[in-house]
Amino acid sequence: MQFPESWLRSLVNPALDTAQLAHALTMAGLEVEALSPAAPPFNNVVVAEILSAENHPDADRLRVCQVDVGESSPVTIVCGAPNAAAGLKVPCARPGAKLPGFEIKVVKVRGVESFGMLCSTRELGLEGAADGLMVLDADAPVGEDFRNWLNLDDTLITLKLTPNRADCLSMQGLAREVGAITGAEVRLPQIGGVAERIEDMVPMQLSAPEACPRYLARVVRGIDAQASTPRWMAERLERSGIRPLLAPVDITNYVLLELGQPMHAFALSRLNGGIEVRLARAGETLELLDGQVAELAPDMLVIADAGGPVALAGIMGGKPTSVERVTVDVMLEAAFFAPAAIAGRARRLGLSTDSSHRFERGVDFGATRQAMERATQLLLDICGGQAGPITEAVAELPRREPITLRLARLTRVAGIELDADQVARDLAALGMNVERQDDRLVVTPPSFRFDLAIEEDLIEEAVRLFGYDNIPAQPPAAPSRMLPQDETVLADDTLRQMLVDLDYQEVITYSFVDPAWETALDAGARPLLLANPLASQLSAMRTTLWGGLIETLRHNLNRQQERVRIFELGRVYASLAEQPMKLGGLVYGDALPEQWGAPSRRVDFFDLKGDLERLFGHALDARSGAHPALHPGQCAELWAEGQSIGWVGTLHPRLVQAFDLPAAPVLFELGSQVLVQRSLSRHAALSRFPQVRRDLAFVLDVRMPAGELLAALREASAGCVRSIDVFDDYRGKGMPENKKSLAIRVVMQDTERTLTDQEVDEAVQKLVSAARHQCDASLRA
Repeated sequence: MQFPESWLRSLVNPALDTAQLAHALTMAGLEVEALSPAAPPFNNVVVAEILSAENHPDADRLRVCQVDVGESSPVTIVCGAPNAAAGLKVPCARPGAKLPGFEIKVVKVRGVESFGMLCSTRELGLEGAADGLMVLDADAPVGEDFRNWLNLDDTLITLKLTPNRADCLSMQGLAREVGAITGAEVRLPQIGGVAERIEDMVPMQLSAPEACPRYLARVVRGIDAQASTPRWMAERLERSGIRPLLAPVDITNYVLLELGQPMHAFALSRLNGGIEVRLARAGETLELLDGQVAELAPDMLVIADAGGPVALAGIMGGKPTSVERVTVDVMLEAAFFAPAAIAGRARRLGLSTDSSHRFERGVDFGATRQAMERATQLLLDICGGQAGPITEAVAELPRREPITLRLARLTRVAGIELDADQVARDLAALGMNVERQDDRLVVTPPSFRFDLAIEEDLIEEAVRLFGYDNIPAQPPAAPSRMLPQDETVLADDTLRQMLVDLDYQEVITYSFVDPAWETALDAGARPLLLANPLASQLSAMRTTLWGGLIETLRHNLNRQQERVRIFELGRVYASLAEQPMKLGGLVYGDALPEQWGAPSRRVDFFDLKGDLERLFGHALDARSGAHPALHPGQCAELWAEGQSIGWVGTLHPRLVQAFDLPAAPVLFELGSQVLVQRSLSRHAALSRFPQVRRDLAFVLDVRMPAGELLAALREASAGCVRSIDVFDDYRGKGMPENKKSLAIRVVMQDTERTLTDQEVDEAVQKLVSAARHQCDASLRA
C-alpha cells in the first residue's frame, strides 16, 4: 500500500521525522518497503500567469510571452509549447533554477532575450501529459513557490503488509496504529448523518446472505458529474497510486483509501428495477469497467437488477451501468462481502483490484454505514445534488467473541514482565474493548480486526505495541549439551557430500511440476493436483524426481553445458499420506572431463551403477526389470535387505524424443531412508595366515543375472570365505548360444590357523552345490 506522508500526518502527527516514523511502523509489524519523494528535487520555480503570447518574429513555432511571476513588472520568456496562451497559469522556472538534469539561465532565443522557462510536467520530472505546458488551477496564487503550493516536498510511503492486517489498508487504520504505537493524538474525520432531501429508494434483496451479510444503497439525484475533483483529493489519490477520473468515481476511491471501505456508484437511470445480491447463474456474462467480458461462474457473487448482473460483487462494476460525465442521478453502494465469497474470483478472471484486495482479507462490517455517510457528504459537497435515505439489508454478521489474555502466560511467552495496565491501554488504543478481571484481561476484538481470535494473537499485539526493539537481549538459560548421534544412520549432508565427491552437483527443483511430465514418465502415475496452482505448468505435485532433473538437463544443454552430473534429495508425493524421501540422479555427456590422458566416451549404465556401488557397496543388488520410463534393455531394479528400493537405467527412447534431448541420459532414483541405514563398523584383526584363492567358472543360462549367482554363493559360503566376486563374463566360441561362462574368484582365509586342503575343498563343494541347485549352473570343463 502506498500513501503520502502528509495525509497520514493530517490524521496523526507524532514527534518523529520520516525515517523515525518508518522505523516505528516497521518495528510494529507494518514493514515500510520504500520511502520516495513525491517529486524530484528542483528549486526556484513559481506559479506564473501568461499575460500575452505573441508569435516570435523569426520562428514560426516559438512565442514571445509576457509573464507575471509575482514581481513588480512582467518578464519576457520565449516558449515553444503549443498550448501557451494568454490567461493560463503555469509553473515558471526563474533564472538560476535547477531542474532535473539542467539549469535555467538568461539566454537569447533567435534574437529575443528570455528570462526563464515555462515548464511542462516532463521538465519538472512530474507525472502527467508532457505535450505542452502544465496548466494549473485558475485559483493558483501567482508568485507562490510551486513546490510549496503543490506540497511537492511530501514523501510517499510504501508498506508491505501481511495478509492478516487488512485493517491497515486504509488511512484511518494506519492512523489508529501510529497513535497506539507513539501515543500521539489521532484526529479522524468527523462523519455525521446527511440530511435526507428526497424519498427515493431502490428495492433490494439479499439472495446470498452468507456471502453478503450487509448491503447498503442510497440514491442521490441532481449531481454534476463534470464537477472538478478538488486538488487536495486528486493529490492524495495520485500519490496513493490511483489516477483521478471523474468526481463521483474519485469520491468512492477516496473513501476506499480513507476508511478502507470499497464502494461503487451506479448510474441510476441505467438500472432496471430493484437490486438483488445473488450468485451468478449458468451462462451469464458481464462487461466490466475495463472492457473485459467476464464469463461468470456459479460461485461468483453478483449485484443484479431485473436485466441481469450489473456488477461483480467486491471486484469490479459493470460498464453498462457506470457513471459518466452526463450522469445526473446515482445509486451509491456499500457492502460487507464475506472474504470466502470473494477470495480467488478476481484472480480467476485475471483481475486484481483494490476492492477485491480488501474484501478478500476482510472489511470492517461495523463501519459500512459510516462509509456511506462519508461518501454521500463528499458527493454533495463536490457535485451537489440531493440525497435520499439509506436502504439497508442485513443478515447474520460475524460475531466477535471475547478473548481471555492470562497475564501470567503473557509474561511466560513474551519472556519479559509487561505492565498489565499499559497492555490494557495499548489494546484499547487499537479499538478493542478491554475488561480487567483479576489476573487476566478479557478483550473483545473490534469489527475491523479479523486476525484476532485466540490468546496468542493478543500476546503478539501486546509485545508488538511494547516494541520488539525494546525487548532486552538475554542469553539463553538452557544448558548446552551435545545431542547423541546415531552412527548407524548416514546423515543427509554426508550423503550429499559423498555424491559431490563423485563429481555430482546438487540441484533443488520445484515440488510443483507439469502433470504431463508425470504421465509421460509413468502412464499409471496419479499426481496430486493443486487447487490453486501458481501456473498451469506447476499444477501437480511430483511423484518422481526425474521430471525436474530432466528439465535441469535441458536448461544446461540450452546453455552449451554438454556434460551434466546432477542429483537431488527431496520428497515425492504419492498421496496425501505417503510422501517418501527420494534420492535421484542423472548423468549425461562424457564419462570424464575432456582431457589428454583418457579417450573420450559417453557415460553409460555401468558408469552410474558403479557410482552407486561406490556409495553403498554390496548393500545394493541390481536385478533386471522393466520401468516405463527406462530403456527396456538398459535398466535394473535395485534391492536392499530383501526389498526393492529404486531403479537405475537409461531414459527410454520415446521420452528422449518427447523431451527433445540430443541423446539419452542415465538416471537413478532410490528410497533414501533404506540407503542411509548402515551397519556399525567393527574392528577385526588382520590374519597372519595365508589366503587361499580358488577360481570357479560356471556355465549357466545367458539370462541368469550375475547378481543372483553371487547371492546364492554368498548365502552358502562357509565361515572361512572372505570374498566372492565375478572377474570374467565369457560368451562366444566354444560356448552354446544360450549359455555364458561366469568366472568367480573365491578368497578364503582363517584368522587362527592355516586352512587345510580338505577344508578348502569342502567350502568349494558347498559353493558348487548351491550354484547347481539354485541357479542351474555347472562347472565349466
